[in-house]
Amino acid sequence: MTLRIGVDTGGTFTDIVAFDEENGTIQVRKVSSTPDDPGRAIVDGVQELLRQMGGGREGAKRTMAEVAYFAHGTTVGTNALLTQRGARTGVITTRGFRDLLELGRGRRPRLYDLQADKPVPVAPRDLRLEVTERVRHDGRVETPLNEQDVRTAAKALRERDVQAVAVCLLYSFLHPAHEERVGEILTEELPGAHISLSSRVLPEFREYERLSTVATNAYVGPVVSAYLARLRERLAACGLGAVPHVTQSNGGIIPFEAAEEFPVRMVLSGPSTGVVGAAEICSAAGHPDIITFDMGGTSSDVSLVRDGTPKVTTGMELDGRPLRTPMLDIHTVGAGGGSLARVDAGGHLKVGPASAGADPGPACYGKGTEASVTDANVVLHTLNPTELLGGQMPVDEGAARAAVGRLAERAGLGIEETAQGILRVVSANMARALRVISVQRGYDPRDYALVPFGGAGPLHASRLARELGMRTVVVPPTPGAQSALGLLMTDVRADFSRTRIQPFATASAARLGELYGELGIEAETWFEAEEVAPGDRSTQRTAELRYAGQNYEIPVPVPDGPLDGDAISTVLESFSTEHHRLYGYDSPGEPVEAVTLRVRAVGRVPKAELPRAEPAGADASASLTGVRDVHLPELGGFTPVPVHNRELMRPGNRLEGPAVVEQMDTTTVLLPGDLLTVDAHSNLVIHVTDPAAAQR
Repeated sequence: MTLRIGVDTGGTFTDIVAFDEENGTIQVRKVSSTPDDPGRAIVDGVQELLRQMGGGREGAKRTMAEVAYFAHGTTVGTNALLTQRGARTGVITTRGFRDLLELGRGRRPRLYDLQADKPVPVAPRDLRLEVTERVRHDGRVETPLNEQDVRTAAKALRERDVQAVAVCLLYSFLHPAHEERVGEILTEELPGAHISLSSRVLPEFREYERLSTVATNAYVGPVVSAYLARLRERLAACGLGAVPHVTQSNGGIIPFEAAEEFPVRMVLSGPSTGVVGAAEICSAAGHPDIITFDMGGTSSDVSLVRDGTPKVTTGMELDGRPLRTPMLDIHTVGAGGGSLARVDAGGHLKVGPASAGADPGPACYGKGTEASVTDANVVLHTLNPTELLGGQMPVDEGAARAAVGRLAERAGLGIEETAQGILRVVSANMARALRVISVQRGYDPRDYALVPFGGAGPLHASRLARELGMRTVVVPPTPGAQSALGLLMTDVRADFSRTRIQPFATASAARLGELYGELGIEAETWFEAEEVAPGDRSTQRTAELRYAGQNYEIPVPVPDGPLDGDAISTVLESFSTEHHRLYGYDSPGEPVEAVTLRVRAVGRVPKAELPRAEPAGADASASLTGVRDVHLPELGGFTPVPVHNRELMRPGNRLEGPAVVEQMDTTTVLLPGDLLTVDAHSNLVIHVTDPAAAQR
């Protein structure tokens, strides 16, 4: 078995990448997604790719039996939450806390919007039941669990046909025994239901966030479990013998069966591996500090990577619901190639978040009628106006012009002017997203290289870099399938945590060391279960710290080894530095508290190798395939622009903008003043120069 396959399911396309360990080649296939049954596009796409690798001849087709590794990124759970199509879910909580899921933090979603509605709870009030028990803030039991209450609640939920139950008892992260017993009773009384315990899903403090997370885990659990089970059966029927894996929000992968217990950890399953893969590729190419920009058909995902390591956060808010789970710090906006443009009541041009999706898709794909970002690019000829995907998909330029034309009439503008307006608006939306993960986190985007991927990322990268003052753009070899390729570059990962609020000082070092020891044991147990070889294991420790009296904490790395006075001092110094970077000040001498201790376990797996080649010279004429009139406002309108085939470009080749570089999975646009060089890893490294800015 020599093949390693990664599959990423997006809103418009499903990307499949195969790496052949025997000869080191990488092959890519894109197929239209099937939202009604995402697994169908996956199986069909993999079969097409295997046929492609065999030269297109059925008899020469590679087989699924040759696949040694299969990994998948999916948004099934996220979509179930966003579309409110999860399972019928019940909640069992401590008496007196039935309405916590609805009360939340008592603040409006938007401070000055008096009409803003809070999200609908995933469990309605009649399915949220209470049981008698009480654990104090220090973990001592004040009131034992009343098991008859639990059985009465279980019976009521069974009569109401719930498919999943979330259990969240007060302070269960300190004393999980009550929740574990509730889980045992529910398993007896509701056989087949998906049971989620907060002490397993999120053993941390903040009751509302913990309840919201475990309720969401239960809500999407049956949907994710059914999807992964069906896909596993389909793949096995096609001959897959390897254990299929799915990616988590933290950028790591786990087997399908393990993922079914904690589906909430897969909220960012799709975009996370694109960031991991980009970090690997760019670190090898000498660009450890990057901002990734993944622009697909429906949305754009951005993330910051510093020193080759993606930034990690402990939670996010999705559709108004807080979710606490380790994940890469990815910010998403509704700005993709399929994002629809419109004119609002005030006559202003708007783009997104509504999207054409995979069906009907942009107007230029043959079925849609509304103008999208993709249609605007076709009108301006920045995209090939006749075909995409290397000829697999015909493009209807007339339909694109008609769709943009109807919008132009409402806006009172010309067709090309409207198309450029669409691109300017979507660029502004994406620039705001990049500022969220850079400027608002205390990082200057000008110190980073922009790494665009997704089917539409390289199309917009140069203009976006200009807007943010960024001077380097690095386009990886297979940007349209970067998230799928990233699945072949990521390790298995798991995160373990404990909330114990106590002073972070030498006096409490022994207790802190004991807690890290307990987490280390959990990590070793996980390594054994995943059959990770001892030489491939590593762990990383962090502590979330705050000054006494503060309400939020900052994660700081904790060195390996004994937690002695020197280690404590090192961590406190790092905390002061990070606090000053984030807030502009620090308070030396003030007492510091540890809130949550974390251990990340990483099991290294074989990865797709990054090929390296010697320079072949600056002349890129061998890749020139023709000239196309492209609308460039910098040059006053349509201008003849050279078009190059990326597959024919070699390391060392150089191009000056304006130019267009086409490949099967995406198109890269060079604006006037840009200088492109192909590096040794076949990345397109674009040095951005804004002539207008230079003149100023």
